[in-house]
Amino acid sequence: MDVRIYYEDTDCGGVVYYANYLRYFERSRTEYLESKGVFVKECVPRGFFFVVAHQDIDYKAPAYYADVLSIETKISKLASASITFDYIVRNKKTGQLIVTASTIMACVNQDIQPIKIPREIREKLAS
Repeated sequence: MDVRIYYEDTDCGGVVYYANYLRYFERSRTEYLESKGVFVKECVPRGFFFVVAHQDIDYKAPAYYADVLSIETKISKLASASITFDYIVRNKKTGQLIVTASTIMACVNQDIQPIKIPREIREKLAS
């Protein structure tokens, strides 16, 4: 997924504000899941959804206003009740590595208690 950096994404130094990467990862995860046929809005009526349980980010280089970032997203681990997503963020024009990160998403019920990821969801994600 590509993300264009706008002025609103930057801090007073013109560098992408560090917390904005969390927003980019959220968008990228959503696109990834939908590409596999998993639609988050359809999970809640079925009695489950996914929450962020852990986040790691390594900032390698700054990104700036008007840059276009390419975000590569993949699943590195599919456990019984969680999914680990890995990200590699590069400057699309130069190829420079900007950020590496991972997010662990836990599958929970409506009481926010961990549950197993439904079989049909696991099958879609494993393909």
